[in-house]
Amino acid sequence: MKDIKNISRSRAQESSAAIERLYITMRHLFNRGFYKPMGVSGETLREALLALRPEIYGSIAEEKVELNGLLYVIERLPIGIEECRYINLTSDEGYSNSHFKAIVPPKRRRNCYRIDDEQMNVEITRGRSDIYDILTHLTFIFIESHKIKDRVLIDDEGSVSRDWQKLELAVKQTKKLPLVEREKAISHAANVLGRTFAEVQDIYDDFATAEAPDRFLHVVYWLGKLAIEEVVDNNKRTITFSPILRERLGHHIYGDIWATTIKEVLLKNNLLERPIHIISANMHSVMNSIFAEPVLGKKYKNTPEFQIFEDLSSSANKDLRKKVEDFALQQGMISLPDTSGTNIDVQIFDTAKIDLTKTIFAKSKLAKDKPVLIVMDYAFGEQAFETIDELLKPYKVEKKNKTFLNVESVSIMGKAGILEGGKGDIMIPTAHVNEGTADNYPFENELTKAMFDGNDIPVFEGPMITVLGTSLQNRDLLKFFHESTWEAIGLEMEGAYYQKAIQSASKIRKSINPNVKVRYAYYASDNPLETGSTLASGGLGTTGVKPTYLITIKILEQIFNVK
Repeated sequence: MKDIKNISRSRAQESSAAIERLYITMRHLFNRGFYKPMGVSGETLREALLALRPEIYGSIAEEKVELNGLLYVIERLPIGIEECRYINLTSDEGYSNSHFKAIVPPKRRRNCYRIDDEQMNVEITRGRSDIYDILTHLTFIFIESHKIKDRVLIDDEGSVSRDWQKLELAVKQTKKLPLVEREKAISHAANVLGRTFAEVQDIYDDFATAEAPDRFLHVVYWLGKLAIEEVVDNNKRTITFSPILRERLGHHIYGDIWATTIKEVLLKNNLLERPIHIISANMHSVMNSIFAEPVLGKKYKNTPEFQIFEDLSSSANKDLRKKVEDFALQQGMISLPDTSGTNIDVQIFDTAKIDLTKTIFAKSKLAKDKPVLIVMDYAFGEQAFETIDELLKPYKVEKKNKTFLNVESVSIMGKAGILEGGKGDIMIPTAHVNEGTADNYPFENELTKAMFDGNDIPVFEGPMITVLGTSLQNRDLLKFFHESTWEAIGLEMEGAYYQKAIQSASKIRKSINPNVKVRYAYYASDNPLETGSTLASGGLGTTGVKPTYLITIKILEQIFNVK
């Protein structure tokens, strides 16, 4: 028998085990109904996150406070959450019809409500992935808050350092700090955070809002203040899950409402029995790809190929975008802003009403039954299964009458992390592999690497990993997926869930054509294996415009049968 005493686990194996512990612990805490993140009940979650040390959270395991990770998380949580001792995760329970004003984080669409000085309610309507996302982010900021506490708390009686006292005075100022006072406050904050003056100064304005130019100081102060009170007064922060949320989760309630609304609109416009192509993308690339040329083509006649799309993507060009959108609405586009709670807007395009000869798809050859495009905004993690699963079900007009949808293709265009290459590169998956379980979904992708060659963008083809959360990935685990026989080219959060829903509808439930065509393509938003290229290092800017439109155009060329 071989000696197994000295077999040690690799960092990738430790990381994989940590992700599994996080996943199981979060589900357990959800079923329990409440927990105290910095108490005994939150210990497993904290230990697992510290063992994992995800790239996005940078120096989480070091004494100094992680600044880029803090910015990334704060942009995805509601303004004011750092002041709240009680965080309540709820379902959609009617707060939108009350005097409470919805607070929507700038980088994550979810409605949040500040109930009082101490409580923030966060609405969960996008499934379990939303809960994992919030709990990992909250665990991270609470760990960071205790680092601040450790640096400023002098004794158990609550005595604090001079730097903390000076920071408190700066935070209590009601007016914008003049430059001299601001730099004094930055100096004290740098000592509190274990960072250099220059590091704090560089990131200071990224936290600012129009109403709160000195928000960075405010966030640091309140995180530290609540951490100090947890230790001195034993006043622990608490996260609760509402009974309604626990009852509703996993039952596709929001996905069902969302999908039924779409089918009702199709029926009303006599489109329900036409050939349907579903595209998961953003709310501008399909519309602009079809209508930018007839509206703005003359103006952009002698400009580089993708200049028109770069200009339309600029936040400064609202008028240009409005022109294209107005024209699209005249040509039969139906816009369905979400009212179900899924936060997934939809556009429906009736190609019978579009004059394709004036677009960049002038060579299209459509059959007699002109196709209908359903463009849905990005889903979030497990929500992808809920939405596509419901959308592909037959539409019941009455209990006995079922109308099966004539779905000819499902196309997914999204952002993903790349494991070889850089921001803006393109990935064409050949299979999706679920991280942790290794459940795998091979498929025949209608898009191929060869279709994208010759466009000055590197293209990679191979399996992709569907991860529990992008905020849970570390270098060792991703290196394993990339360098082992999995040979994964990238990571994203929805692919396996989309494919699981498509396969069950087409192969088992027989609610759509068993030979439905699938197209998957992603453009790289970050490379988590490269230092300085993680999601926390900032957005894509205009780098993402060309790959986004290149993928969209290739999808539409196949749907429109462009020869």
